[in-house]
Amino acid sequence: MTTQTQHVDHELIQAAAEVARTRCRGDNHTMAAAARARDGRIVTAVNAYHFTGGPCAELVLIGAAAAQGAYELDTIVAVGDRDRGVVPPCGRCRQVLLDYFPALKVIVGEGDRIRAVPVTDLLPESYVWADHQLKAE
Repeated sequence: MTTQTQHVDHELIQAAAEVARTRCRGDNHTMAAAARARDGRIVTAVNAYHFTGGPCAELVLIGAAAAQGAYELDTIVAVGDRDRGVVPPCGRCRQVLLDYFPALKVIVGEGDRIRAVPVTDLLPESYVWADHQLKAE
């Protein structure tokens, strides 16, 4: 695994933290995510917890971004409610983020160790779904 630290987008962290602070209430919404689209826009979302499972904030964000016409994301971060700070993506989210955005940077860490790393660093030796799809001709 290569550790390629990138510039940390603090505005993105603040956007996710604000959504976590103001929109996450109770057990149904406990995480917020923010991503910067290639055109500079910031898209935010919250998770949708349900006892049968539910999408994480990062996955809800992918749909919210698409609904706003933002199909290329540059950087993403997730922040927990109750001032928990930056939370790394779960395994499922790491795989989905890699499949949708193989050049994505993900903000991880805590305190003075917050950093942005390529999503590929979070899943070394990973399966890349797009590599195994038939090419349309």
